[in-house]
Amino acid sequence: MTKLVSFNPAAGGDDKVLIGVLSRDEASITELLHPASGEPVTDLFDVIEQWDAFEHVTSSLCVSGKQNGAAAAAGKVHSLDSIKFAAPLRGRDVLAVGKNYVDHAKEFNKSGYDSSDKNDIPDFPVIFSKRASSIVAHETEVYPHPAFTKTLDYEGELGVIIGKGGARITKENAMDHVWGYTIINDVTARERQRDHKQFLIGKSLDTFCPVGPYLVPKRHLDVNDMEVETKVNGETRQKANTSQLIFDIPTLLETISAGITLQPGDMIATGTPAGVGFGLPTPTFLKGGDVVEVSISGIGTLRNRIADPAASYPSVAPVRVTRSASAKASSADSALLSLPSGKQYHVEESGTSSGPALVFIHGLGGNLGFFHAILQESGVAQSHRIILIDWEGHGRTPSQSASLSVASIASDILAVFDHLSIPEATLVAHSMGGLIATHFASAHPTRVSGAVLLGPVKALGAPGKDAMKSRAASVRAQGMLAVADTICNVGLSERTKSQRSLSVAFTRASLLSTPAEGYAQACLALGRAEDPDYSKIACPVLFVGGSEDKTSPAATIQSLGKLIKGAKAVTLQDVGHWHAIEDVKAVAELLNGFATGQ
Repeated sequence: MTKLVSFNPAAGGDDKVLIGVLSRDEASITELLHPASGEPVTDLFDVIEQWDAFEHVTSSLCVSGKQNGAAAAAGKVHSLDSIKFAAPLRGRDVLAVGKNYVDHAKEFNKSGYDSSDKNDIPDFPVIFSKRASSIVAHETEVYPHPAFTKTLDYEGELGVIIGKGGARITKENAMDHVWGYTIINDVTARERQRDHKQFLIGKSLDTFCPVGPYLVPKRHLDVNDMEVETKVNGETRQKANTSQLIFDIPTLLETISAGITLQPGDMIATGTPAGVGFGLPTPTFLKGGDVVEVSISGIGTLRNRIADPAASYPSVAPVRVTRSASAKASSADSALLSLPSGKQYHVEESGTSSGPALVFIHGLGGNLGFFHAILQESGVAQSHRIILIDWEGHGRTPSQSASLSVASIASDILAVFDHLSIPEATLVAHSMGGLIATHFASAHPTRVSGAVLLGPVKALGAPGKDAMKSRAASVRAQGMLAVADTICNVGLSERTKSQRSLSVAFTRASLLSTPAEGYAQACLALGRAEDPDYSKIACPVLFVGGSEDKTSPAATIQSLGKLIKGAKAVTLQDVGHWHAIEDVKAVAELLNGFATGQ
């Protein structure tokens, strides 16, 4: 079973927060890395938003801390007793449900603390929210606010985590929008809930929303049969089953989303069973030193101690504004360039600043990481200025346009040239990047001193255009998982698939980490693209093909060779369409030879 956790790797150390996967024996946590970049994941919103890319990785990591075929996705392993839990999904208010178990609805109505309704059982779901700033982690103390409340109470609840956003969600489709589940303690100041005649103030005080300790994907759990139990100082106070909810999860999602757009990472607290403090034969409220434990089968136990009333007021960290994963990553990106058009492009520069420039342009479903291995193997950075670009909607450059075109990407690359004061460069491009490169070289021949094109494509015929439209529709509806395995199977050589497991893993991870909308827009751009005026390309060109490349077969290479005067071509044996990943050494040697004129 996969269990994700937000944690600080050094208990009592700095405030760095990482995302990890709990081992099956629940003794350790393995840092989760981005499948393509290999950098540590620091935000659960990213994981949930890009779950297609992370699901296989997390499933493997929970077994042993090692990911079969994609070891780069596994980071450092920490013993569970060495870390400090961090508050998960703290970026947004929690949506919550009141009076959603029959017995609790009755005890609440009779308690004198319910100012919301005169009926025992509500006719409609009672929806309220808890401030994002109230969210705290497992094992974090809950401050009792002694000057504000004398009726501090607990509410153990199942938390639903949204994976696929949307509005006007129907009950029939609601579970398609659920990512998974966690545990929430809806801590409450009862007299404030009563006196203000609504729930927000009494439930949103600082530290009043413990969440965790783990987040579990929905496929592991039967949400209609989960035991919810709350203990205070070891004494069982609440015990119920989620099958007893008055309004089930599909009904809650339909109700909330009728006029509110739900977003990936939103949390919904589904209501608490009977047995809260005011419902006991002698009403008993929480006091300093009490330990509250909320356990839900399949998830774990959320434990929090009530702080001493004399303790200092807790320091509450600012709540960040959540954005899409790609936009968030890029906005905090030191390698981000702001172009005159207003677009932001992720660009990495290395090598010898005074040397001739090599500009790298990846293909559809790729990112600049595609070229890292051949750069290291070739050693060209010792003599050349290296510029690696993630074009729009891929890698760390977010989608920023309503639509995309090959010409617009070429225009963006020209803006990068101008921004970085690159007078001319050799272009190294792959697949669709090759078509972008030929458009660029045709439109700006004085800015291109040469081109190495790995499996370049031409404008597509009618069948290809239809295929791109179909693929775009598939990824928009089902995510990148709908196409990734097929692309790997068709795009890689038989030798690669049978003997180069890391190449297969990298290709799959690259595809799955590509934002679905960015990929879809690029598919449509490729389908609409026309060929450039190849006769205007005056620089030396080297075509690199693969003997098993079905995307850019020998016929395509030969056709392009006839259109560009003086172009040369090389075919790599036992290589498909992902040349720089399938045969690193051969491509590196060709790059080095072309760049140095050997």
